Amino acid sequence: MTSHTTPAEPEAGPAGPRAARRRLIRELLLVAGFFTVYKAGRLLSTDRTGEAFRNAERIWDAERALRLPGEGAVQRLLLHGDALVHTANTYYAVVHFPATALFLIWLYVRRPAHYLWTRRVLAVLTGAALVLHLAFPLAPPRMLEAAGLIDTGQVYGPTVYRAAPDADTLANQFAAMPSLHFGWALMLALGVIAATRTPSPGGKAPSRWRLLWLLHPLLTLLVIVGTANHYWLDAVVAAVLLGVALLLIPRPRAGGPGADPRTDSGTDSDADSDADSDADAGADAGADAAAGGLPDRQGAAAAVGAGQ
Repeated sequence: MTSHTTPAEPEAGPAGPRAARRRLIRELLLVAGFFTVYKAGRLLSTDRTGEAFRNAERIWDAERALRLPGEGAVQRLLLHGDALVHTANTYYAVVHFPATALFLIWLYVRRPAHYLWTRRVLAVLTGAALVLHLAFPLAPPRMLEAAGLIDTGQVYGPTVYRAAPDADTLANQFAAMPSLHFGWALMLALGVIAATRTPSPGGKAPSRWRLLWLLHPLLTLLVIVGTANHYWLDAVVAAVLLGVALLLIPRPRAGGPGADPRTDSGTDSDADSDADSDADAGADAGADAAAGGLPDRQGAAAAVGAGQ
């Protein structure tokens, strides 16, 4: 008698409703965990006001020694009109997170080969930034009397911070260096350019205009400096950290192993979700809330004494 054996059916892929729910729960727990860690880090910085201002004086003096242009030169350009400075404040407040989120969603849907790579790079960048925020508390330029700058968010609006840093329970205002606003914006531009170097899945040729995405980090740089949320060196350090992250995390080839995170349920995908959570928690640590009275709008331009 001959026995017939049926070959084992291939294991079902992990991309089912239950797997999707588990992944979502893990993402939410990671977000909550990183937010808790960031909140604890913020509390560690609140009692270091003196150190933050001493570091600010050192950064200001270092920029002058390096002959960098004064931040006030950019701020005076914004103060030519209420609409211009209000637009800059709005850009600072509302573009940072949505632009990064839309960028990641676009990668996930249209360029999955670059999605995990981008999240890993953002994870390394943001993690390094949070460590530096705690190790080197830094008051932003608008808080530094020697800078002669104003808090455009408080004077013209809108602002994402409270006027008194000690009263702000949502953000670490002494986390100016590095600027995650600039770091994320630069990664967005580089990520889009890298992801569109090859034809799209539909066969569409790469756009000749993709280098224009570099205008986003350039505009972000002018905004964060002109609104007195960051020093020039905050952006320089962010760019250096991003460069290190790009060296550590090689860009995957399209169609290679693990290229599509939508069908990858391995630990790499789970670990990478730390990036977005960490980034959300640690972002916007840039600065604000000048101590003392704020100038009125008519006298704002005259109040800017830096950048000569």
